[in-house]
Amino acid sequence: MYRKIIKQLIDWQQDKHRKPLILEGARQTGKTYILQQFGKEHYQNVAYVNMENASDELKQIFAGSISPYRIVHQLELMFGFAIHPKTTLLIFDEVQEVPRALTSLKYFCEEAPEYHVAASGSLLGIFMHPGTSFPVGKVDFMKMQPMDFEEFLVANGEQRLVNFARKNVNDLKFLTEKLHDYFKYYLVTGGMPEVVQSWIIEKNIEKIDKIQDSILQTYVRDFSKHAKKQESIRIKQVFDSLPEQFAKKNDKFVYDVVRQGARAREYELAIEWLLSAGIARRVNLVKCGDKMPLRAYRERNAFKLYFIDVGLFRHFAKIPTAVVIDKTAIFDEFNGLLAEQYVLQELSDYELFYWTSGAQAEVDFVTQINNRIVPIEVKSGLKVKAQSLKVYREKYSPELLIRFSLLPLEENNGLLNIPLYYSFLFPIKNLIKK
Repeated sequence: MYRKIIKQLIDWQQDKHRKPLILEGARQTGKTYILQQFGKEHYQNVAYVNMENASDELKQIFAGSISPYRIVHQLELMFGFAIHPKTTLLIFDEVQEVPRALTSLKYFCEEAPEYHVAASGSLLGIFMHPGTSFPVGKVDFMKMQPMDFEEFLVANGEQRLVNFARKNVNDLKFLTEKLHDYFKYYLVTGGMPEVVQSWIIEKNIEKIDKIQDSILQTYVRDFSKHAKKQESIRIKQVFDSLPEQFAKKNDKFVYDVVRQGARAREYELAIEWLLSAGIARRVNLVKCGDKMPLRAYRERNAFKLYFIDVGLFRHFAKIPTAVVIDKTAIFDEFNGLLAEQYVLQELSDYELFYWTSGAQAEVDFVTQINNRIVPIEVKSGLKVKAQSLKVYREKYSPELLIRFSLLPLEENNGLLNIPLYYSFLFPIKNLIKK
């Protein structure tokens, strides 16, 4: 399936200052598939090394000297073919499972930069093996996310629709119903590639639910596999609390929801674990809505945690698919839980914060676009009130305010309303000017 990250991988391949690559991200987001597909399409050969449940033979290769030329020679003997520097992509899959393989990337950078080495995994390797030397400054990073709405459309055979939409953003009324339908299906499936593929082939909701449940169980098993018993319990407690954190619409992450009487210091490592595994994403509170960079004014102890994928979140929160797909019941019963999660996922390339004035107003997201601060409100349907944006505007007078909703695309007095199903066109360049 088409993934946008292919372009970044090609840029990496052609970069004269290329370093070994770590493609990080949560399990089941398609890291292995995309590296293998990239290798098949852009190299003459692929040498794929799976570090998960590594054989004794493979472990032995990295147990000795981790000189790149020794490693390459040993792998050539194991595979039975030559690994050429410029025409072979060497893939270390789940590299964090063999810590010395992770360390070896430093030496590939320093001693053998002619080799094209791409590793997949997560930053969990740092936490799991604190004594291991991590190749700081010696690797390039890319982040693999679940499929976004545009990739979902392309996977459903709608590349022409996407191309047309990008060129005719103000003339899409005749596509509204079609895009709206795809949008609702995406909320059900989310962007995990296996789920999307199952939906395209079978259109079976029960099958989708089973796959999503299997992915969630894989995450839970990793808690005990990669963390000590007490810490794995805390990780699961935080993990299990995420739907309730959303349902209560708290203005920040509440530890009492995790466990009554819980304290921040008890769960700091558990939260970092989920973030490093790519399972959760943190959005910090920012109290100043008119100063850049926003991250300089974030409140480190006030934040919200979002889930990796809107489809997994829907399944995890036990939101019935019938409610999501129903044309009249959309979202209202669930207070926009999915809409906010969806927008965050669609804006994964942006550093997002949120803003609150206390009890009076809360703006869902605040970010920087074209060197200016832009507040973003998310509404789940056709009935919208912009009270929070009004309070924000009165306080900071921003040039532009953005609202995602199910209303049509429209700019009115500095407020740009973007239909939720137009998210793949964000930022809408002919409306969001420099």
